[in-house]
Amino acid sequence: MTSRAAAATVRELAPEERLRRLELMVTRRLDGMLQGQYLGLLPGPGSEFAGSREYRPGEDEVRWMDWAVTARTNTPHVREVDADRELTTWVLVDGSASMDFGTAEVEKRELAVAAVAAVGFLTAGAGNRIGAHVLRQNGIRRVPARTGREHLQALLHDLLGAGREEAGAGLDLATAIEGLQRSAIHRGLAVVVSDFLDETEGGEFRWERPLKRLAARHQVLAVEVTDPRELELPDVGLITFIDPESGRRREVSTGDRKLRERYAAAAREERAAVAAGLRRSGASHLPLRTDRDWVADIVRHVLNQHRRAAAAPARRRPAGGAR
Repeated sequence: MTSRAAAATVRELAPEERLRRLELMVTRRLDGMLQGQYLGLLPGPGSEFAGSREYRPGEDEVRWMDWAVTARTNTPHVREVDADRELTTWVLVDGSASMDFGTAEVEKRELAVAAVAAVGFLTAGAGNRIGAHVLRQNGIRRVPARTGREHLQALLHDLLGAGREEAGAGLDLATAIEGLQRSAIHRGLAVVVSDFLDETEGGEFRWERPLKRLAARHQVLAVEVTDPRELELPDVGLITFIDPESGRRREVSTGDRKLRERYAAAAREERAAVAAGLRRSGASHLPLRTDRDWVADIVRHVLNQHRRAAAAPARRRPAGGAR
């Protein structure tokens, strides 16, 4: 069963059953689509030099050859590295009111939880930890970074069981990112899951500078969650738009073709601006949509990251990439 088909049946279930199905969907499909060295969310081994050993044909990559030792011994050797430490992953989940929206198989909030599940699975390993900050209208819920499957399940259960947010002013994404930066003391992976809908100041989104500061110390993955109705309007006559953040309402006639075209053009500009802002911030961008196969999109992203890492010159990379 694809993630799209499965999601349609998951929506009405209790959090415990939804969690079990979500875990099976993520683990089985990712295990089947990502193999061996590609199973980790982060490409590459650890980063600390730990000596050399003899080259093993068919197992080792030529780019890891230790030419100095090879020349001295007349026997091919490769460099070995040890991880700096176990990987700590911090996840910031946008739980604001704008995430309570979805016109396809899942709501944006449910897709955000699925992304967290995939991140947890792909960074799982001995000693690796995952913690979370959840942005809510009334503040930020902080989940300490811990190891183990039970901890990840408890985090996902909490996210799945969260109630819908009431419209109104609250903390914004920029403030939440600043809070995450203060908590993530050691270098590691920071994952921000949001629709990144925000106001701009001076030609940039308010979350850009905090995200750039976060990316200066951590590897940052920005998971952008969108719904197709945010990108184009259907021709369904008179409809009422509600701003989920402020609660403001406005009636619009969608029968006007030019209006629909202007809406689609403005939506494309907004999403292009978000993508540009994420690039300027130094974050890796993973777009997910509620009407797409999100597992396949995550797999494509992981494989592209590994291919780019393999093509780039050897450099220091965060530890804990493999599961």
